[in-house]
Amino acid sequence: MNSESSRAERERQARLRAALRENLKRRKSQAKGRSGRAIVTPEDDAAALSAGENEGDASHRER
Repeated sequence: MNSESSRAERERQARLRAALRENLKRRKSQAKGRSGRAIVTPEDDAAALSAGENEGDASHRER
């Protein structure tokens, strides 16, 4: 059984590697398609939110 479970684990790892490789290819292709646009990260979103709060932008405040 041990050899069967280790074989199953190797097959699983191979499937995961292949899926990750395909995902990376797809994301690179998408990034090339957006060539002129900036990629926004969660850190960028957080910085924009805190900057909006500091500027006193009333459109983003709760009423």
